Amino acid sequence: MARAWACYPSEEREGHPLREVVQRFKYGRKISLGKPLGRLLARGSREFFADHPANVVVPVPLHPKRLRWRGFNQALILGREVARQWKVPMDPFILERRRETPPQTQLDEEERRKNMRGAFSVNSEKSVEGNTILLVDDVYTSGATVNECSRTLLRAGAKEVYVLTLARTV
Repeated sequence: MARAWACYPSEEREGHPLREVVQRFKYGRKISLGKPLGRLLARGSREFFADHPANVVVPVPLHPKRLRWRGFNQALILGREVARQWKVPMDPFILERRRETPPQTQLDEEERRKNMRGAFSVNSEKSVEGNTILLVDDVYTSGATVNECSRTLLRAGAKEVYVLTLARTV
């Protein structure tokens, strides 16, 4: 598992302001919330980035079907702002979701791990080899998604993978 950092550790409680904003952003299709949330993510993780510098930002990819349904990739929007704030290049094409997976929201931890197994692939090992990658996602719940992404990137030759999320459910 890569080292992970969540800026705001508990957004799962009903009525928590961050939970409401993330829900509106992700499921309410309020794309306009992405840039301020990305800035919040970049600001909230300055210390982490200072201690764990990366040379490329990679958002957790959505499967093309999910992307068409949702209309945007929330991790890409957050990652773009983090990359801009930290002046680090972002490459949204390094990692792809090659297998469609059912939503994780109703699955327990073990089911989430099984659901993610083999779901990702690297498009170009040359883009990964020797790089320290900052993997960006919106919420860290069980770690199944980012762990599988990290494993895939490390197998393809990444030097290190760090994970940055806006929130973590506890």
